[in-house]
Amino acid sequence: MAQNFVQGSIVKLQRIAITGMKRNKPLALSSMKFCNYSSSAQQGSEEAKVAGTVKSVFISQSNDIFTNLALEDWLYRNFDFTNHHILLLWQNSPAVVIGRHQNPWLEANTAVLSEHGIEIARRNSGGGTVYHDRGNLNLTFFTPREHYSRKNNLQLICRALLREWGLKTEISPREDIVSGNYKISGTAAKLGRPNAYHHCTLLVDVDKVKLGHALHKHNKGIKTNATQSIPSPVMNLCDLNSHVKMEKLLASIGWEYLRTDPYSAEDKGEDFIGKQRGFQFINPTDQWFPGLEKLRAEFASWGWRFGKSPKFNVTRTFRVPRELLSKDELTDQELSITIDVNKGVVEDVLLTVPPRLAAAKGFSGQAQVVTSLRGQQFSEEAITMLQKALSELESPEQTRNEFVVHCMRQVVTSI
Repeated sequence: MAQNFVQGSIVKLQRIAITGMKRNKPLALSSMKFCNYSSSAQQGSEEAKVAGTVKSVFISQSNDIFTNLALEDWLYRNFDFTNHHILLLWQNSPAVVIGRHQNPWLEANTAVLSEHGIEIARRNSGGGTVYHDRGNLNLTFFTPREHYSRKNNLQLICRALLREWGLKTEISPREDIVSGNYKISGTAAKLGRPNAYHHCTLLVDVDKVKLGHALHKHNKGIKTNATQSIPSPVMNLCDLNSHVKMEKLLASIGWEYLRTDPYSAEDKGEDFIGKQRGFQFINPTDQWFPGLEKLRAEFASWGWRFGKSPKFNVTRTFRVPRELLSKDELTDQELSITIDVNKGVVEDVLLTVPPRLAAAKGFSGQAQVVTSLRGQQFSEEAITMLQKALSELESPEQTRNEFVVHCMRQVVTSI
């Protein structure tokens, strides 16, 4: 069934003509052409498989992070890469993308993201957190598992940068692309059976100010076994060479991919390009890729983006304002909040308050009022529930309640 989906989708691919074309000329669309992707069961010997393997560069026409993640996952699940290796190139509107085993509250400033309309997404591979915008090029290399090679892919990118702009870059021990002490590309992978993919980002002209704000967070007081990112100084390619532009970069890497042997990673020259399937613009919709919208909905869901976070515990303390204390109390009183979160949902809350704030019924020591938070999403929704619970106390004190709500909001939105 999946193979039929693939064949039906590829009928709609618009193939770019490359026959007789010089690598530096503009890309031009030709008429639509059916590409027959045969299954491995139809192939002969291993030698025949290698000899018959071709490569394509797919270019997504979507800039929506959830759509592109769904497209990537759709290809990984449904496509047969036995004799057809794929490089998918894609760009996104502003988004923060975390790894499969990461905690979004720990990795990003969720309050800033919400304020600026920056999406937060979780991908299906491991690795650390990255910031995307239209100044960032994403690359996904698809192959069968047995032919997966992260090193070969990164070397291919480095060759393209050297060939086109004379830029000398290196592959770090962590398998990132770097220039000196600055990272210009992060990397991650998904290894399955029979397929695998390696994807990476390439910083071209990313807004580094927004990147810094989006990934700046307060992570003190958090206990978790979630994978945590290791911050690195970053640099745009346009800072290394002002002539590097996105359109030219996309074409240069595409050409480099098409001229490279799929197994030996040897540069086979321009003649080798004519034997490949070239560049193909693809429209990631249900019409082209049946079931894609369902996948997109899963990637965009709160349950996937936040609910997949490993269990964590956060404790924060706040100095109580002098005006909320009685004259005979010390001025260094603190309110302490401890929240246990499991699958993105508040599992338990401990709110320890000074005597002055414990005056109202139901608001003492471990503050029974906060039991209303249990079972709520660790989000602004929990704050709304707390405000409602405080308003129902017999002798509410508005200033005190506002302070407690403010502290809780600080824990939820800026941990």
